[in-house]
Amino acid sequence: MPEATPANAQFSGRVCLVTGAGRGLGRAAALAFAAAGARTIAVARTPSDLERLVADSGGRIEPWVGDVTRNDCLRRIEQLERLDVLFNNAGMNRPLPMVDVDEATLDEMIALNIRAVYRVSQAAARAMVRRGAGGVIIQMSSQMGHVGAPRRTVYCMTKHAVEGLTKAMAVELAPVGIRVNSIAPTFIETELTRPMLADDTFRRSVLDSIPMGRLGQPEDVVGAVLFLASDAASFITGDSLRIDGGWTAR
Repeated sequence: MPEATPANAQFSGRVCLVTGAGRGLGRAAALAFAAAGARTIAVARTPSDLERLVADSGGRIEPWVGDVTRNDCLRRIEQLERLDVLFNNAGMNRPLPMVDVDEATLDEMIALNIRAVYRVSQAAARAMVRRGAGGVIIQMSSQMGHVGAPRRTVYCMTKHAVEGLTKAMAVELAPVGIRVNSIAPTFIETELTRPMLADDTFRRSVLDSIPMGRLGQPEDVVGAVLFLASDAASFITGDSLRIDGGWTAR
């Protein structure tokens, strides 16, 4: 990533925290915040992923090895003296036919995609409210938070919950200057999605559903995250930015 300069240091002096930052879109967002001058805290469970992230950032990222479902990680977020931006990105998916979803899968996805999202949001909001200077919370949702899809009943349920949480938080926290929005990407090409997209039939079905005729790239999502976190979006709250090439417009 390039060194932060006055031309690209729009987040200089701000503290931005990214969960699920070890790989995929969380990693890309953490690198982008660091390149834009932020003190960037990257939270992930795997130390080796964070080591690689810090190296690729030129040492500009502060790594936190932590699990967002655990109280110690939540307390650490809540106790931050300053937090300007939370990108609440950690989540999971395990596609299965509804009739085959087992209790362990259901419980694990609800725990990470809903309960942890809520509790991380709560911890970040407490830190922001205590400081009294407002802030920005960006939730990782999905186009599946706006539509339905086969083999994704649990995932769709959790992402619809994230969309509802985003709206309710935005209304409640607006008086204290905290903006809350979500991003809702389609299938994005990352190291995490490449195995499923390697299936030609699946890849073609995805492309046929995207009017723009291409898969999303990490920079498509990162641009949206940086915009919603920036002063350019200062009057946007309670919204969901769909980064889906037109999938949900049909």
